[in-house]
Amino acid sequence: MNVIVANKYQSMLEGLQIDVIKSLNGEFDADEIVNQFQNFFYQRMILDITAIKNYQDIRNLQKLSISLDMSKVILLLDDSPDSSSPAYLSKLISMGIYNFTRNLDGIMYLYNNPNSYRDVAQYQQLDNFSSNVTQAQAQGAAMRGAPANVAMQMTRVIGVKNVTDSSGATTLIYMMKKHLEKNYSVAIIEANKRDFMFFKEKDVFSADEGNVASVINSHKDKEVLLIDVNDSKTALSQCTDVVYLIEPSVIKLNRLMLNNPHMLSTLAGKKVMLNQSLLSSKDVLDFEYESRLNIFYNMPPLNEREKDVQVLNAFLLKLGFERQASSTSSQKKNSILGLFGK
Repeated sequence: MNVIVANKYQSMLEGLQIDVIKSLNGEFDADEIVNQFQNFFYQRMILDITAIKNYQDIRNLQKLSISLDMSKVILLLDDSPDSSSPAYLSKLISMGIYNFTRNLDGIMYLYNNPNSYRDVAQYQQLDNFSSNVTQAQAQGAAMRGAPANVAMQMTRVIGVKNVTDSSGATTLIYMMKKHLEKNYSVAIIEANKRDFMFFKEKDVFSADEGNVASVINSHKDKEVLLIDVNDSKTALSQCTDVVYLIEPSVIKLNRLMLNNPHMLSTLAGKKVMLNQSLLSSKDVLDFEYESRLNIFYNMPPLNEREKDVQVLNAFLLKLGFERQASSTSSQKKNSILGLFGK
């Protein structure tokens, strides 16, 4: 279910074809909105920016971004110079507010296709940010004893872990590698199992609990390490990012809840992906409501023999691999620009 907080655009928002569990109309302090919804479960919040008192002061939006899950908030902007200037949009993005638009079509698009940073990065002004990053990199290099003018390669260590039994982590990692290695140097490491041997791939390594950390560290020359963590706590602790896989079939979910009734609650705030999923967008929203989880991605069954799978490219793009899925990125960017009427 969804909530609407409206003011100037109340009549417009009444035309939304969505289920609404709670609606507020008027002008509110940012703290009032936080107090109303900080512990209130909802799938999406449609927030009319004019419902926020003194919204021109970006610090009031910052209060919301600190206390609410902004990935669930769709911000309806007005046409005033205060909220439509490039500087204002850039500040929204810097606070993790990526879902903003000015019309009903934009709201429904974002309702079904929430933005990631990659989708709105073109609106961010990076002049000051770039200088700060450069300075921080130089300081970090100096602390490690490296010359300040030497570029330090950072390896992304991404773990994939099955939550429901046999949710497809091994095959997904294999396909991620095949797609990523077109643009990155990639290796995959499997903890406590030897399933990858059947793919007969290069740059594939196996490790057990005792040596998995050293195996990961020995391959930090790669740009990307993909880790099938299985039941390894050590491997899990080595990852910079982890994707948790749930296969949303009735038998898999019921078995999970029978064996571990509280498992889903431990995944709150983590990257949870529905894998080998046949759920529609509406089904995913229902799943989010019932599980109290924010689903990062809904992945259908994949053909492991395909060499260029667009839905997988889109997933990698959402993970932050900007060299991946350029056609998907351009297509979505054009859609977003269309929503803003530019």
